Amino acid sequence: MNGPAVGTAPAPMPPLDEAARRAELVRLKRVASGFLGVALLVFLAARLLEPSYPWLGFVRATAEASLVGGVADWFAVTALFRRPLGLPIPHTAIIQHQKDRIGQVLANFVQRHFLVRDVIRAKLASMRLAERIARWISDPDHAGRLARSLAVGLAQAIQTLPQEDARELIRSSAMSRLQRVQLAPVLRKLLGAVAAGDRHQELLDEALRMVSDAMHVNREELRLHLRAESPWWVPGIVDEVLYQRLMAAAQSLIADVSADDRHPLRLQFDHAFRDFVKRLEYSPQLQARTEEIKQDLLDHPMVEELAASLWDRTRQAAERFSAHAGEPGAVDPLARGIVALGESLLASEARLAELDEVITDFVTTLLEQHRHEMGDLISVTVRRWDPEAAAQRIELAVGRDLQFIRLNGTLVGGLAGLVIYSLSRLLP
Repeated sequence: MNGPAVGTAPAPMPPLDEAARRAELVRLKRVASGFLGVALLVFLAARLLEPSYPWLGFVRATAEASLVGGVADWFAVTALFRRPLGLPIPHTAIIQHQKDRIGQVLANFVQRHFLVRDVIRAKLASMRLAERIARWISDPDHAGRLARSLAVGLAQAIQTLPQEDARELIRSSAMSRLQRVQLAPVLRKLLGAVAAGDRHQELLDEALRMVSDAMHVNREELRLHLRAESPWWVPGIVDEVLYQRLMAAAQSLIADVSADDRHPLRLQFDHAFRDFVKRLEYSPQLQARTEEIKQDLLDHPMVEELAASLWDRTRQAAERFSAHAGEPGAVDPLARGIVALGESLLASEARLAELDEVITDFVTTLLEQHRHEMGDLISVTVRRWDPEAAAQRIELAVGRDLQFIRLNGTLVGGLAGLVIYSLSRLLP
């Protein structure tokens, strides 16, 4: 059978509940009082028999000193919590009378020695909170419960928001963000990326196809429009010939431009496109014009309609989720994402360290900023306690150790009495 490892600290005892602490306190009180009673009996017996047996003087002195030490320590311990024997002795029942001051002292002690940055950071660092969180959310059961709580909570929050306020929030948030964005640099980067790969020529090809299709679909309207715009004295046959030639010329031009990469019209378009991209960077007039266009778009009623539509779709989705939240698999995608997040964190010590630093800084700053409120909580809580109840709670917390003080007082007092009596008999 293997024994405990050398140098290994003993495992801490689990904390006792209130009933167990009370029973332990009563037991130790009886033990301490029993020692005092034994000392009294020994003292009386030795006192009666000492004339016949002088050596019992040592026993009597020891018992007498034990009585003095035990009674003194009993009085001191009892005086902390109540009046000894119910007598109105000054400076007794200290905790009952000084409860408020003790609560304030305790609050100040906690603020100055516990709720300080170095202590909090050291404790949080030793806890490795990021790793604990990552391991917890990596468990599919935990991730499922978390996903359901998040989704249900978000859905309920969305449904409780006033519709008009939510729409205005979406609109104002989008507007404020778009107002801060300069449109010209964004367009320059976008169109510059298009021009870098000659993708703008594809735009030209698509535009040519659209024009060709539009001419074909609307050929009868074009014929009628041309005839309506022609002078009255021009014969109809001439209008028809002119129409056919114009249509043929336009379709031929479109076909030529589409087929020839070096067509002059295509080269002109390329030059104009690239020049427009450059002017977006250097032309104050063009930049101002893009801002005017952006503002016109933001002022358009379409923005209001878009915000309302976005909120309505979000609310409808939240309602649908709330109606089906209890169905199996409703939050599986979110749960899988949470599990993947936990696993990715566990796979990277660097990410865990970064997350630990973020959590530590946040919690440390929060506790440090509100340590006075936490100290006030302790002080106010103790102040609200009933004096007798406060004394009982504190006695339950420390009374067990105080009974050992009574035991030590009885034993040490007896030993001191024996030494003093022995010296008095040995010295002339």
